[in-house]
Amino acid sequence: MAISSALVLLAVIWFMLLFVVLPLRLTTQDEAGEVVPGTPASAPTNPQIKRKAKIVTMFALPLWAIVCAIILTDTITVDDIDLFHRFGPGSETPASSE
Repeated sequence: MAISSALVLLAVIWFMLLFVVLPLRLTTQDEAGEVVPGTPASAPTNPQIKRKAKIVTMFALPLWAIVCAIILTDTITVDDIDLFHRFGPGSETPASSE
């Protein structure tokens, strides 16, 4: 795995976890009773982005290390996922059999 691939994998895992963590413990302006004019009532009052970014990083780094280890040790390969034998050198698609 190249360094760029590892960084892209980390970014994908980090952002996926961020989108899971963002709505947790969210208090809307409507729930707080302080709706700022010009904003929707569903807007968060205090999103705590820095705190959530730290939490996401704490979970993303070990998960990224596990996924990298699985990829580098060939524990799970593309051949394990290829249920219909479409990826290998012996696989033939209908377009190539003509």
